[in-house]
Amino acid sequence: MLPTPDLFDQSQLKPQNHSNSVPKKQTAAPKRKVKSARASYTAKDIEVLEGLEPVRRRPGMFIGGTDEPALHHLVAEALDNAMDEVVAGHASAIDLELAGDGTMIVRDNGRGIPVDPHPRFKNKSALEVIMTTLHSGGKFGGKAYGTSGGLHGVGISVVNALSDRFEVEVARDRALWRQSYSRGKPTGKLERTGAVQNRRGTTVRFHPDPEIFGVKASFSPATVHRMARSKAYLSGGVEIRWSCDPSLIAEGDETPASARYCFPGGIRDFLAEAIGERATYMPEPFIGSVPLNGEGRVEWALTWPGDEAGFVNSYVNTVPTTHGGSHEQGLRAALLKGLRAYGELAGVKRAGQITGEDVTEGVAAMLSVFIREPQFQGQTKERLGMPAAVRLVENAIKDHFDHYLSADPTGARALLDRIIDKAEERKRRRAERELGRKSATRKLRLPGKLADCSRQSAAGTEIFLVEGDSAGGSAKQARLRETQAILPLRGKILNVASASPEKMRANQEIRDLGQALGCGTGEAYDEDRLRYERVIIMTDADVDGAHIASLLLTFFYKEMPQLIEQGHLYLAMPPLYRLSRGGEVVYARDDAHKDALMEGIFAGSGEVELSRFKGLGEMPAAQLKATTMDPGKRTLLRVVIPSDAQEAKAGHKPNHTADLIESLMGRKPELRLAFIQDQALFARDLDV
Repeated sequence: MLPTPDLFDQSQLKPQNHSNSVPKKQTAAPKRKVKSARASYTAKDIEVLEGLEPVRRRPGMFIGGTDEPALHHLVAEALDNAMDEVVAGHASAIDLELAGDGTMIVRDNGRGIPVDPHPRFKNKSALEVIMTTLHSGGKFGGKAYGTSGGLHGVGISVVNALSDRFEVEVARDRALWRQSYSRGKPTGKLERTGAVQNRRGTTVRFHPDPEIFGVKASFSPATVHRMARSKAYLSGGVEIRWSCDPSLIAEGDETPASARYCFPGGIRDFLAEAIGERATYMPEPFIGSVPLNGEGRVEWALTWPGDEAGFVNSYVNTVPTTHGGSHEQGLRAALLKGLRAYGELAGVKRAGQITGEDVTEGVAAMLSVFIREPQFQGQTKERLGMPAAVRLVENAIKDHFDHYLSADPTGARALLDRIIDKAEERKRRRAERELGRKSATRKLRLPGKLADCSRQSAAGTEIFLVEGDSAGGSAKQARLRETQAILPLRGKILNVASASPEKMRANQEIRDLGQALGCGTGEAYDEDRLRYERVIIMTDADVDGAHIASLLLTFFYKEMPQLIEQGHLYLAMPPLYRLSRGGEVVYARDDAHKDALMEGIFAGSGEVELSRFKGLGEMPAAQLKATTMDPGKRTLLRVVIPSDAQEAKAGHKPNHTADLIESLMGRKPELRLAFIQDQALFARDLDV
């Protein structure tokens, strides 16, 4: 099966690990005042950023960060501008070239950016205004473009601001114009370099600034090639020509050094290539294109593969919406209502129980929407947040889906039966989870210890494992009662790596933990009976807390490795310090983070109040919620099993992870002594 044509996968950002450097029993440090060199705060301290300086100061606000996905967002912005010319009917070809020095070149044969003087900025051309001014462009009034991927007038100017070398070339009205920039500022005036006869359009060349992205940052040929190919599918008939310096393609990378893509059928061509010879529930795919109100339209191509290995890729004005949004909701609603209505006509009473989740499970779908002034959530445009689009897309697709089902009763009934089976399987699993939840709660009989959440299903729920009743009391006050459960554990739990099975069965804390989770241990582990979607270890940010977390991690690795493999186990990241000045409050994970804050945002004038938390039990519930438990503000570390352990499980190589756990947590103290002696020279900042 083909990979999905998403432009890039924005990976989760990994939070920094924290170190522990203060003993648990140490009393809170007295608040101290930090004197600054300047005690006054006057108008001189107010800084005004002009031009493109906000982009360079805070690139994350405009491209989502400075990592690899953000770097490739520069290419996406330039390519989106070229695609807007294609969608508007003014261009038919785009060239995408990656040069040997890492320079990206995007060329189209559209109208070309205007080069005449701007009426408001008499001493600047329209081209220079667009390249150096945020929120400038021809896509606000709707006269130059009916629909477009660029909406805010910041895309190409952001690329300019974050490039150490940037050059734009415009072929317009039989003349060729060129201007160069560096880090958002012109290095020369707009110049007319000659006459051209059979050429028009805009060419931009840019090289990412190493000051922003790092000296080793470079565009990935595979990622940019995938972007070029996906754009060709989204506008049937456009020709996209890709080329790359062969020296940039790593050995084993199958990315072509040059290619030409043109798909007259658009997204239906992608679906056909993705499905290939695989069997589907309906012989023919569901494909269509319908005008929307105004100057937009919606296009779709989807089917249900028999092997249920599907995908849903959605786009708005050729921009990939990797997090879905309103248009996907409209598609899901149209499919759900259509199948329910068909089931009612066919006398299938069970059709009323299916949900949108059942309908789209296993579907292979491409959805492309072109709409005026779409409302995205954020500048990176990963999700469409436009309630009106739900009804627009639903109304555009539903009638066509009704006709699609009616045209093939046999295939429609096979599809409906398959979706009903999925719905019944979902209900059965939910009932088992609810039964397991009720059973486990009844066995525990510890209403004062396990503070369970009110939601009956496991979806969206989480249980916090905290150390002691004191921390448990604060956590119970800070939690979201519907989805968050609290299980306080008394002291340090048993080290299961060195305990006998009889001792484990007799340990009350381990029994409580197993009963609360309800999924069983060892070979009796049952994923479907797990009562919570996430299991979160929340201990103090000190040495004792780290030891308790290590014991819990050992328990899960030895007794419930499947829980880790399925991505259910997390570590909370509570703060160790609270820093405040005026109305600004910031929390620090550890001493190093505190020192960095003192030298960073708290440097300069003003007194800083510093307090250290002795433990979670001493932290006010409001602060615990804001820093550690609120899903919208907290940081969680997902626990994973290293790849060598996974390969060892399959019998391919020795299990070094298991050997390390046995050395550190097992029954032989001589192994721990040997480890300490081997690593002693590398120890720094010991908390002793």
